[in-house]
Amino acid sequence: MSNTNLSMNPAELGNANLIYILYLVGLVLGITTIVGVIMAYVSKSGASPVLISHYNNQINVFWKFLLYCFIGGLTAIFLVGFFILVFALVWYIVRVVKGMQALARGDAISRPGSWGF
Repeated sequence: MSNTNLSMNPAELGNANLIYILYLVGLVLGITTIVGVIMAYVSKSGASPVLISHYNNQINVFWKFLLYCFIGGLTAIFLVGFFILVFALVWYIVRVVKGMQALARGDAISRPGSWGF
């Protein structure tokens, strides 16, 4: 990760951070996650490269978490799905918190499309 925050303004940083916060609140109120992903799609155009990596990360986290939950829900009748759902929850929280930490440092997300932590 490189520190290239020279071209970011505070409003853009606040917007990206707000999306991460909406994702965390989405664990309790699911609708805020949908609002967050829409904001990420809208904010991506014209943003600095560092923020584009954060918006890409936010978009990827949303869709991959949805996929993990779908697979976990389908396999819950075999009990393995509950482990998948717990993994998905931990994965989601770790990715969001790591994104918030990188944003606070002004760093880009090195692999926004990663399936891991």
